Amino acid sequence: MRPTRLDPARQAELLASLDGWQRVAGREAIARSYRFADFNAAFGWMTHVALMAERLDHHPEWRNVYNRVDVVLTTHDAGGLTELDFQLAAFMDRAAGT
Repeated sequence: MRPTRLDPARQAELLASLDGWQRVAGREAIARSYRFADFNAAFGWMTHVALMAERLDHHPEWRNVYNRVDVVLTTHDAGGLTELDFQLAAFMDRAAGT
């Protein structure tokens, strides 16, 4: 089943429930940067998140430089934000201990 794009009010409600996530200018997406102790911690976190992303069949746009991981979430199939984006964002926060 294809995910359904959320209306702006629901997006705002779910975004308000997350700490550190922001809207991406010019597109319907949310973003956050994470910092870890070192590269191993960052890559370990990415591996943990990748397993959940596979289970959800929902994959982040992300970039890793040493101890930093920059993440952008959107649902390409739906043309914007869906429940999957906020579900994965919350999982990422829990996995990072935030």
